[in-house]
Amino acid sequence: MRRFNAVWWLRTWPLAGLLAAPFCLSGCAVSKISNPFSAGSPDTSASAVTEDRLLETAKADSGADLPGGMSAHCPQVVAWPRDRLLTIYQPGHVGDTLAVIHRGEITKMARECQVYADRVVVRYGFAGRILLGPKGAPGTVNMPVSIRVAGTDQKTLVTDKMTVSATVPPNDPAGYFSMVREIAFPIQVGTRPEDYKVFIAFDRTQPGAG
Repeated sequence: MRRFNAVWWLRTWPLAGLLAAPFCLSGCAVSKISNPFSAGSPDTSASAVTEDRLLETAKADSGADLPGGMSAHCPQVVAWPRDRLLTIYQPGHVGDTLAVIHRGEITKMARECQVYADRVVVRYGFAGRILLGPKGAPGTVNMPVSIRVAGTDQKTLVTDKMTVSATVPPNDPAGYFSMVREIAFPIQVGTRPEDYKVFIAFDRTQPGAG
């Protein structure tokens, strides 16, 4: 049975608020990357948004974005502070820091896009880590994530769901994950690509979520 360092966890726990504050929007301490695909099908081989690069930046934990140009013409990628942090507790003990099994944190995001006359294709990525709590154990941890695209009217245009996985090795309190996906949606007449947002959020419906 893995020995848990309770002092480390109690010292780390208050950092959740500090982690959340800088990461409210894609314009706040997260990547805003535009590296347009070639005409026609996206050229993923030339993409600046890759799982490996996101994973490297997440592990470095330096606060730096992925290298790349800035663009105001791609939809934003947004993860609100509450959506990018999710803690899983033992059943019946939500809110008890000593009953934490693990906590997921989305710490890096990036995106690039291809704009067509009637639609936009966004290649987005995000990365982060999973921290073990006092009741956690080494191994593979899976956490579901939900994606929602909305325009200025806040109406949902497209949704997606996925599961991120991180392997937490023995004698290590954290494991890392990264995910890159593509999502396409129509552009309404009179709107611009930058008027749309891709929302990323941990799924809070799983048992023990708090």
